Amino acid sequence: MTHHSGGTRTTHPVAEMYAREYKAGQMSRREFLVRSTALGVSAAAAYSMIGLKPAMAQRVTPPTGGSLRIQMQILALKDPRTYDWSQLGNVSRGLLEYLIEYNSDGSFSGILLEGWEANADATQYTLKLRPGVKWNNGDDFTAEDVAANFVGWCDTTVEGNSMAARMGGLVDSETGQARDGGVVVVDPLTVQINLPAPDITLVPGMADYPGAIQHRDLIGTNPLDHGVGTGAYKIADHQVGISCRLERNTDHAYWGDTYLDDITFVDLGTDPAAWFAGAEAGEFDMTYETVGEFVDLFTAVGWTESAVTTGATVVVRPNQLNAPYENVEVRRAMLEAVDLSVVLELGMNGQGTVGENHHVCPIHPEYAELPPMVVDKAAAQARLAAAGHADHDFTLVSLDDGLGRFTCDAIAAQMRDAGMTVTREVLPGSTFWNDWLNYPFSATEWNHRELGVQILNLAYRSGVAWNETGFSNAEFDSLLDEANGIQDADARRVVMERLQKIMQEEAVTFIPFWRSLFRHYREGVLNADMHPKFEINVHHLGVAS
Repeated sequence: MTHHSGGTRTTHPVAEMYAREYKAGQMSRREFLVRSTALGVSAAAAYSMIGLKPAMAQRVTPPTGGSLRIQMQILALKDPRTYDWSQLGNVSRGLLEYLIEYNSDGSFSGILLEGWEANADATQYTLKLRPGVKWNNGDDFTAEDVAANFVGWCDTTVEGNSMAARMGGLVDSETGQARDGGVVVVDPLTVQINLPAPDITLVPGMADYPGAIQHRDLIGTNPLDHGVGTGAYKIADHQVGISCRLERNTDHAYWGDTYLDDITFVDLGTDPAAWFAGAEAGEFDMTYETVGEFVDLFTAVGWTESAVTTGATVVVRPNQLNAPYENVEVRRAMLEAVDLSVVLELGMNGQGTVGENHHVCPIHPEYAELPPMVVDKAAAQARLAAAGHADHDFTLVSLDDGLGRFTCDAIAAQMRDAGMTVTREVLPGSTFWNDWLNYPFSATEWNHRELGVQILNLAYRSGVAWNETGFSNAEFDSLLDEANGIQDADARRVVMERLQKIMQEEAVTFIPFWRSLFRHYREGVLNADMHPKFEINVHHLGVAS
């Protein structure tokens, strides 16, 4: 039996169970919304099931017209399947839309999908397309487009295609392509996804920023090369490291509501001090994010502050494909030397919660609480000596932004306190991004994801595109397969506990903290609140008249 997200049919039985658990105090509101809407229950219906009004009603309807300037890094666009930074999705989101979106309250809602259905064990999803949508070249948006994107997402031969990891069991492990019968066009407005085993991560994966929908004939292309999309805007100008300007496409009858005439993203580099100086000089109206001490400074000068608690973090990772980091005792010594509460205070100005050196956050539904981490600098020094690497010079590479730089500085200082030799290498973005996947010991930011299993699939499964640590563990992969099929978070937590312990035992990486994210904007900017995943949906934005 399947259950439609539009609210006229009976809700999914598992969602009804979740509602009972919420009312009994066994799960949080966010956890309930993530779980139930991923199964196809609309946000409005989900709220109704627990007797609340939708938080989405807080979004205001702006007047039509006006311009907005947003401070944000401008990177080179490419095949959306290979997007590796949220900024890329924000730039193209006015042109290339998504099937669904993840909302700040934890719910999922349809964009190019009118709704979706899931069977009882989450092995089959039926996607209902929004009728009347057209591409800006005049073609109808149909199920063939959606099916072509799923097939493209499953293609593991495309270098950097992280969507393949999000598709999970839909990928045939022998061919590296979509499995036969996995993606079925039912009619022009219906696509059926058939999985060999339950997969609770499919819907959240579709909402992530590399999941931008391309025309069926343009899969694998750069949107700058053709400008074809379903969105209300066109990319009028794009200059890497400088700016990007979106203009309303007056030749395209957009299917939905949008308000601004144009949006300009302004790149002021990676130094937060330059962002603040630009704000004081009137160069933009809204930050992409605000970090560290500048949160208080922006608030002090009268900009509106928006904050959200997330599972975002900075991953400071030894890459096991490089010596001496293939040695687990070296990695254990590194982690044993560092007090993560100090890293939170120095790297994040205390704006978050302490991590545990595994990549599952306490706000994830399946998080398992483990004993506190042990910090012992003397033991760390002895462990490193026993491993034969007491004289190794650890070169820790970071971007020259505030967050990564200060986080790595704090880790390096504590490793030095344990008698280790650490060299810090701080690089400008123009240099860092050229080789960021290949540094033996470096730091990258990781976004919040709705489920803990999503993060583990993307970053720590053997051989996936976004595995930055070189970690490969057969037990871990097998347990992760098992966890992906468990809908009940309490049951999944039993498996997750072991997964978290493996990450700690294998000393895979530093996960020092979980970030509270901040954004600031001028008076009169509407619908600009901080999103847990840094998303900026330009169709929602507006300015007061």
